[in-house]
Amino acid sequence: MNSGKEGMVVNLYTPQAIWGRELRHYRKKAGFTQGQLSEKIHFSESLISGVETGQLPASPEFAETCDGALNTGGALHRLLDWRKGQALPSWFGKWVDKEQDAVTLRVYEPMVMPGLLQTKAYARALLGDDEATVARLERQAILTRESPPPPILRCVIDELALHRLVGSPEIVRDQLEHLVAIASAQVSVQVVPRGCVRTGILAGFAIATMEGGIEVAYLETAIHGLTTGDQDEVAAAVKQFEAIRIEALPLSMSLELIKRTAEEQWT
Repeated sequence: MNSGKEGMVVNLYTPQAIWGRELRHYRKKAGFTQGQLSEKIHFSESLISGVETGQLPASPEFAETCDGALNTGGALHRLLDWRKGQALPSWFGKWVDKEQDAVTLRVYEPMVMPGLLQTKAYARALLGDDEATVARLERQAILTRESPPPPILRCVIDELALHRLVGSPEIVRDQLEHLVAIASAQVSVQVVPRGCVRTGILAGFAIATMEGGIEVAYLETAIHGLTTGDQDEVAAAVKQFEAIRIEALPLSMSLELIKRTAEEQWT
């Protein structure tokens, strides 16, 4: 892990970060500083710096221009092929990297079930795409891995999510039964009852706590999600999560509500 500009935490071993180091290798081999390369390719020095440190993605046009200026034989453009097999959007991939490194995850979902707890049928009904479904299910492997130990997962969901039809009644029933079955000391699910004042929050978010106490937040927006390590934004997310969690039912009562909903509404 590495801290970049504006509090962003960069994983040094993502494909994007590795690509950035390849750019730095070819730039130094050619004897250019970042400023000199900027003048030659007419892209900003700040962009070159951000790409080399893994904070910013490289466009195909940027890669081709760098290939020409650095005489790489097209290597940089070819190395962007890793994106073709990427089932997750690049902006969400940043959060998945944090999930992998987290020792604790706190998740709030007001509309649907948390992705880490979705069944295959529920995920497919939501996503409508086999590759995206597989990618979502692969993320769940962190909950059963042996090394490093799986993270502690604390989920809070709005009761309305229990009543939302996704796919079919059978899919929703199986999903709710899965929530009950997976609950443990490691994984907990609490429900905010309908009518609580804080259930008007429509955007989900999550907080990852890393080894050493570093925290990163994922914030959903109308367009895409945002991963941030900015201390003020993370602190606001933590404060919001705790305020929502206080409104939620205790674990045992939440599980009883989930069971009752599965039996009464979805059977």
